[in-house]
Amino acid sequence: MNAILKNFIAGEWVDGSGVTRNINPSNTNDVVGEYAKADKAQTEKAIAAAKAAFPAWSRSTPQERYDALNKISAEILSRKEELGRLLAREEGKTLPEGIGEVARAGQIFAFFAGEALRLTGEKGASVRPGLDVEITREAVGVVGMITPWNFPIAIPAWKIAPALCYGNTVVFKPAELVPGSAHALSEIIARSGIPAGVFNLVVGSGSVVGQTLLEHPDVAAISFTGSVGTGRKIAQACVLSNPMKKFQLEMGGKNPLVVLDDADVKVAVEAAANGAYFSTGQRCTASSRLIVTEGIHDKFVEALTERLKGLVVDDAVKQGTHIGPVVDGNQLEQDQRYLKIGQDEGAKLTWGGELLNRESPGFYMQPALFTEATNSMRIAREEIFGPVACVIRAKNYDEALAISNDTEFGLAAGVCTTSLKYASHFKRNSEAGMVMVNLPTAGVDYHVPFGGRKGSSYGAREQGSYAREFYTTVKTAYTFPV
Repeated sequence: MNAILKNFIAGEWVDGSGVTRNINPSNTNDVVGEYAKADKAQTEKAIAAAKAAFPAWSRSTPQERYDALNKISAEILSRKEELGRLLAREEGKTLPEGIGEVARAGQIFAFFAGEALRLTGEKGASVRPGLDVEITREAVGVVGMITPWNFPIAIPAWKIAPALCYGNTVVFKPAELVPGSAHALSEIIARSGIPAGVFNLVVGSGSVVGQTLLEHPDVAAISFTGSVGTGRKIAQACVLSNPMKKFQLEMGGKNPLVVLDDADVKVAVEAAANGAYFSTGQRCTASSRLIVTEGIHDKFVEALTERLKGLVVDDAVKQGTHIGPVVDGNQLEQDQRYLKIGQDEGAKLTWGGELLNRESPGFYMQPALFTEATNSMRIAREEIFGPVACVIRAKNYDEALAISNDTEFGLAAGVCTTSLKYASHFKRNSEAGMVMVNLPTAGVDYHVPFGGRKGSSYGAREQGSYAREFYTTVKTAYTFPV
């Protein structure tokens, strides 16, 4: 076993108060690494370091921030195969998906390197004679970041990059389940030339590290991606803290993919298979509700079932694997529990759901497809976060649209149709933050806003130039020349 990998606080790699073991879900005999766990005192030290570094970093030049972010981007991209393999080993998504996620992280840092040079303000005339008015954006302060396990390098990248770009300092708490990618990213950031304390890594539990970030008065903002229940607790804590914290929440989804009678069946099946099952269905944008109109229903179900039968479930790094394992035993138990719930509710398990044995011990599960589901069933209301989807029959477009919007979530939605009329109407009337036409609901660009409505998101959008709304605060200044 290699040495325990440390936390990064105040520009130094430091030991923790415990150890997190990183287990490969494709092969539970494979320990990816051991990582030091931070306690409350170390988290407080990281916050203090970030606070001390903030005045200088927030007033650094755009060129300094560009240089650092550009250097981070270059190293990520130059090591994408290596880092992608690490990601696939620890999280379970396939090697091509892992490499693609790493590449996206590099692209995000490159984008925000450019944004450091593009931040502008406004200058205008006052309604009062002789006054000048300037509107500028300034960094918020110390930002605490709490990220999930399903995208262990891309989601940290789209939080850390804009935070640094706009002059904030960072205390980063990754999910304990996937510390490897977070540690590798932190090593790259540490080598970028940013001053000590600007970026800090603290691996540890939500009850210790996360709670300390929420309670500490020197943390100005929290950016969180994770479950709805945890998101609500974070919102409450930020509002009740003194001073109140700015907060940004990306939470769950129960995303619909509507398939209309006029859809191209092949296109619809590929959109459904990709959106619902790739990355083992462990995406908040996964299309877990397939709402299909009567005229195409049977043909679509038959074609999708055949597509699922051809998907290879195996070790994430093995060539030819389409779907890797579920991330861990707890998630696998949850997926299996929802299979029973769906059947007890009266849905038909048309395909899959079986536990699979492979060459090495892991958390392997056949992708599962329910039919004859209704939108009132728990499998259609609650986020399962696994390779499970249900087909809901609709009479026509109007009923399909109503079903798609009948959810507490509003992250992503899709429609498969060859009708410009229906495509245009769906884009306008879907109650989701991101809408796809003839595409999977999962899969978005890095330079445009990411986020949803209703119970899926709260606060400013992530990614693209819209990220500045969260990571900056607006100042209005008046000048009377004398």
